[in-house]
Amino acid sequence: MKLLFWRRKRIGVIELHGVLSPRPGALNASTFAPLIERAIRAAGKGGHVILDIDSPGGSPVQSDQIAALVRRHADKLGVRVTAVIAEVGASGGYWLACAADEILASPMSVVGSIGVIGGGFGFTELIARLGVERRLYTAGENKARLDPFSPERPQDVDFVKGVMQELHMRFKDWVRARRGERLRGEEAVLFDGGWFLGARAKELGLVDGFGDVDGVVRRIGGERAVSRVFRPKRRGLLRRLPRLAAEAAFEAAFEAIVEAGEERRGRLSLLAGPGDRRH
Repeated sequence: MKLLFWRRKRIGVIELHGVLSPRPGALNASTFAPLIERAIRAAGKGGHVILDIDSPGGSPVQSDQIAALVRRHADKLGVRVTAVIAEVGASGGYWLACAADEILASPMSVVGSIGVIGGGFGFTELIARLGVERRLYTAGENKARLDPFSPERPQDVDFVKGVMQELHMRFKDWVRARRGERLRGEEAVLFDGGWFLGARAKELGLVDGFGDVDGVVRRIGGERAVSRVFRPKRRGLLRRLPRLAAEAAFEAAFEAIVEAGEERRGRLSLLAGPGDRRH
């Protein structure tokens, strides 16, 4: 006799997709904390959960907070965690994967990018050409550090590089702590900020093997097991209408500007193009 669907073994899958950012709707600790707790609590003592990861990274703070939440709840109940990287598990996305006891990927997944990136733009020459005078008042020598409308100072560059080096060191320490002796290859390769395809990542010990979420669900719970996905609820249509209307208005305005520009270019070509017969 076939088991009813709701009697099949259900394996919790926490869907960690998107860019790591504190903004609403992004992948962040405030949104995912209750989902992580519910999923691990539902697994029960000695249970198993899966992290379904598809993220290029983002905020180091959110990466650290989400990973810490996973470990805290999993360690409390003795729950085993397997991370499955889909398309991308890079930078902060790989930080999340390291919260798991086991990391799987596709041979073609993008994995790694254990580094830190930052930057910006400088507009000093632009505002000078426009005849704009910059007026800036601060209390504190470095309050306006990295102001894009002021000339770049060497001490500011040194400061930012120092912060980035510290973040990079924390990232490396986290990977070493979680992957341990499974890491293979020189650290100069592992931690230079570059990314690898899943096959190469396996050779370097950044992942343990290959697999997908459905395969892991069946491996854990048997052939008839199904996944129980934990993901944020999408906002209803009524709540999304203001954003959709704003996007539609922006697109309409942009198209109008483009069409007006094309029309002006058309008139100019008629006046000054090769076909002009005026003398």
